[in-house]
Amino acid sequence: MSNDKTVETRKISAPMDDTTAASLRCGEKVLISGVVYTGRDAAHKKMVEALGRGEGLPFDIKGQVIYFVGPAPASPGKVIGSAGPTTSGRMDAYSPSLLAKGLKGMIGKGLRSPEVIQAIRENSAVYFGAIGGAGALLASCIKEAEVIAYPELGTEAVRRLVIEDFPAIVLIDSLGQNLYETGRKEYQILG
Repeated sequence: MSNDKTVETRKISAPMDDTTAASLRCGEKVLISGVVYTGRDAAHKKMVEALGRGEGLPFDIKGQVIYFVGPAPASPGKVIGSAGPTTSGRMDAYSPSLLAKGLKGMIGKGLRSPEVIQAIRENSAVYFGAIGGAGALLASCIKEAEVIAYPELGTEAVRRLVIEDFPAIVLIDSLGQNLYETGRKEYQILG
């Protein structure tokens, strides 16, 4: 008897509407196409400070997805260098403020704080996981890259990316279901 839990991969678009974000479930595999923005901790700090001063953000955040990445420089003929996810916990201090302003999705790796999980639930957002260590493969899904804000941050500048079939998995869904918790429980049952 096979324990094969083959799950179909769902294609979604970015930016995301409320219906799509609310329909995604923990553990679901997705291929994301469309426009996403990059940002790591230095860019997040600048954005939240701008909000605190009553200023706007470098892009309209409503419905957007932010990829936590600081890509390597592009080789000749390439759009972008290696672009693997960074540890998402670095953005935990800033994510709730951006979610409250309409951010719908985040792509990264690793655990999120209880405050971020609560903000994901309250704002019907989603946290996606990308495979760490697969930066060159993930970069092949990036078709366009343009620095749009904070160029002084170098690799951590905010970029507008056009992506096609970017592979991810729903780690935390809009209900707050967390794959890091449900996955552990599943393996404890199997053990």
